[in-house]
Amino acid sequence: MSLTLFAHIVARPEDELDLAEAALLIDDAAYPGLDIPRYLGVLDQLGGEARRALERPLRAAEATPGSGPSEQLLRWFYGELGFHGNAGDYYDPKNSYLHEVLDRRTGIPITLAVVLLEVCWRAGLDAQGVSFPGHFLVRTPVRGGMLLIDPFEGRLLGRDDLRALHTRTTGAKSEPDPRLLVPAQKRQILVRLLNNLRSIYSSRSDAARLRGVLERIQVLAPTEELRKELDQLGGERPWPTLGRGLN
Repeated sequence: MSLTLFAHIVARPEDELDLAEAALLIDDAAYPGLDIPRYLGVLDQLGGEARRALERPLRAAEATPGSGPSEQLLRWFYGELGFHGNAGDYYDPKNSYLHEVLDRRTGIPITLAVVLLEVCWRAGLDAQGVSFPGHFLVRTPVRGGMLLIDPFEGRLLGRDDLRALHTRTTGAKSEPDPRLLVPAQKRQILVRLLNNLRSIYSSRSDAARLRGVLERIQVLAPTEELRKELDQLGGERPWPTLGRGLN
């Protein structure tokens, strides 16, 4: 039932697809009976708190030139709420489950990005995910361009920061191709989230959890390779699909 519901949710058009709900349905495969409405309510509450935080007058120390809503939100989200990257146990699978990130306020770039995106949308701020190589980012438009946010470090990235991150994750010393900064679709975010779990459970030889992850990737981005791997693991068949894969 969980897999069928997941397929139904992610088949919606991009502007109707609820990213948080779909991510929590991924969680439900590993945590059966998860109270999904409760965690959607947590995000709603955070969105309301974010709006109020943005309405507060800036203190003198915060009122620096160029200080805007994005900077205010980051101070509140990472400073006051205490969300942070889990550098000490980066490969803990809990870091890839949205409800665990909400409970523990720690995670990896992509799950922290999902929380940040959902909070921004609820607070009325425009923001998109960026599927940057090796390190998921968040972008928000400003006059004349955009701001890039590192959701793991909780800070804005300048041009030099972005180049250094690109070098660290790819080994290339050239400027990042601008195409690497295009907004990611919600289904692409979900596939990347699932691929993180795929890597973890493959390395741990956890066939049961790996099967649940692969079934959901097969819904989003079906391939013959995945079908064969699922056959070997005894995955659920037939798998609901969107009818076409992601490119």
